[in-house]
Amino acid sequence: MAHNDPTKRIANWDIGFDTARIKGVLDLKRPKMFEHVQSQFVSIGSMELQVKQVCDASGVSVIQYPFYLDFGREMWHITHETEMSGESAAQEAAVLIAKWTARGLTQAVLQAVRTDVFNVSAPVAP
Repeated sequence: MAHNDPTKRIANWDIGFDTARIKGVLDLKRPKMFEHVQSQFVSIGSMELQVKQVCDASGVSVIQYPFYLDFGREMWHITHETEMSGESAAQEAAVLIAKWTARGLTQAVLQAVRTDVFNVSAPVAP
């Protein structure tokens, strides 16, 4: 059998996706996963409300809220899922601000979300 024989790959894929085994594992993990999701959704909901408040105070058009909320969710991921803080979080936030500014959002509003909602300061200049 050749090294790149698709038959072997297909067989490995089929073994790896044994749905009965996967269901058993998920059934064991589900209670802890549900607890985690409950706490995270409360945190995300609170963050989204704060982002909307910053947008409202800054005079952002309601039609643009989804984009600022997406920025907020990316910031939430940096500060909560990856648990970055300090200068690392500041540099990651700067990258996100550049990305969303290039997509047409207002830099000052993004910076306000970064600072007011996530308590992340601007990065230190090199």
